[in-house]
Amino acid sequence: MRWVGCAAALSAGLLLAACRFIPTDQVSAIGAAGAANGAAARDPDKMVADMWTTKVVPYFAKKAGPFLAVRDLASKSPDEAGAKWGYRAKSEDTPWTLMVRLEGMIVAADLGTRAATVGVDVSGQGKTEATVQIGPAMRGAAIRDALDFVSFGDFTNQIDFARFGKAFNTYIDRTTLESLPRDNLVGRKVAVVGAYPLGAPGDTPLVTPVEISIGPKP
Repeated sequence: MRWVGCAAALSAGLLLAACRFIPTDQVSAIGAAGAANGAAARDPDKMVADMWTTKVVPYFAKKAGPFLAVRDLASKSPDEAGAKWGYRAKSEDTPWTLMVRLEGMIVAADLGTRAATVGVDVSGQGKTEATVQIGPAMRGAAIRDALDFVSFGDFTNQIDFARFGKAFNTYIDRTTLESLPRDNLVGRKVAVVGAYPLGAPGDTPLVTPVEISIGPKP
């Protein structure tokens, strides 16, 4: 009976360990370790590359709404804005991820870290109304979370799902963001199609781009 009790306790411990949430910055290291041990894993970079042009870009082209309209409706009725221009998993605890298109003027540029951003004035008031990530490092997984044709249930575990989310950020950086200008950004025009997670009222949206273009120096 003692052996049975020990085995049950060990099994419970293993289940708890298997279910624990892993910080995003540990995902790559854990995934690499799993591959080294012969663990079977999908190639998230290939998955993203295969669906980007055929599924992701057309999906955003269809779903993204005008930034100001999305933001203003979300501040009054998050569920209405989400149903119209966003997506979230079925759980009510999951926040909406909203899809937007915006054009405006860059009024701020934070290039001091790898998680570089620009502040965009959309309505002409001279202040940042949307913060757009321009990488190379980007926070969150807004692109993945905006897609209604992928879900956590499609993946083996949280690690695979997190790696898939990170692969979208890596892809847009490699194909688009790394070629953007990095000097004298303030005063340039910018056009973006992207997504942001709905935060607390009054928070400045942090937009992850799917498409972005920056105009010439003024």
